[in-house]
Amino acid sequence: MRFEYLKRHRNKFKCKIEKACSTLGISRGGYYEYLKRKPSKRQIENEFLGGKIKELFLQHDGRYGALMISLALHDEGINVNHKRCGRIMRNLGLYAKGTRRTYRRYHRKTDNKERPNLLNQVFESDGRNRIWVGDMTYISTKEGFLYLAVLMDIFSRKVVGWSMGKRMTEKLVMDALNQAYGREHPQKGFIVHTDQGSQYTGFNFRALTSSLGGQCSNSRKGNPYDNAIMESFYRTLKRELIDGKIYQTRDEAEKDVFKYIELYYNTKRKHSGLGYMSPREFEMSNT
Repeated sequence: MRFEYLKRHRNKFKCKIEKACSTLGISRGGYYEYLKRKPSKRQIENEFLGGKIKELFLQHDGRYGALMISLALHDEGINVNHKRCGRIMRNLGLYAKGTRRTYRRYHRKTDNKERPNLLNQVFESDGRNRIWVGDMTYISTKEGFLYLAVLMDIFSRKVVGWSMGKRMTEKLVMDALNQAYGREHPQKGFIVHTDQGSQYTGFNFRALTSSLGGQCSNSRKGNPYDNAIMESFYRTLKRELIDGKIYQTRDEAEKDVFKYIELYYNTKRKHSGLGYMSPREFEMSNT
């Protein structure tokens, strides 16, 4: 709408309002009348939703599109159709990872450095602690999001390291890596494969991996299949533990996740890919 355009950009016009109105083909009286109007309920809602959507988009490092954003809003008690989320996101210039042409255009100003993908979707290893895969997810609580970073050994599907916190930071993934290394003591040359989230591609995480004798490997941008094992693990975690639960606090959720990983998943849960053995049983049978 031309009235709205002039309202938002009038400071950029070096000429007087009369000439700006003439250039845009609107009347000066109509423009001033427009300024007096109160915003509609829809406009107020869209402004509020725009702030929430941008917040969620940044929280999830650009991974969430309109559908996932609408589901995340639903978790917070805000019911919004995904089509409306999509319109607002386009207006804000927010395009999720994996979006085709618009995603590439959105990321022109970001770091386009090529990062090696040492796995290329070959999720196999002939020994323990030679290839670890990692990723982050979130768990909703009434207190806010609890973020979970996990590292898993491809060989046994064992969760070798994990870390939880209320912020999605580089420290979160570094804590998971330090825990995994302290537990497993892998030989030099082990691979840590993750997506290209800023937490994993930042200097500190890569320097830590190198200092421990590891190599960094990254999925291609917007390609979840390059880290399919972690995607599968988080689907299992949410289906078997989180779906249907309402956590009051982060501490409550953290205790639940701890018990699931350490007391059930690693020690008892059988995997078809491991011949229906748990990660611990598989490791013991292959020592």
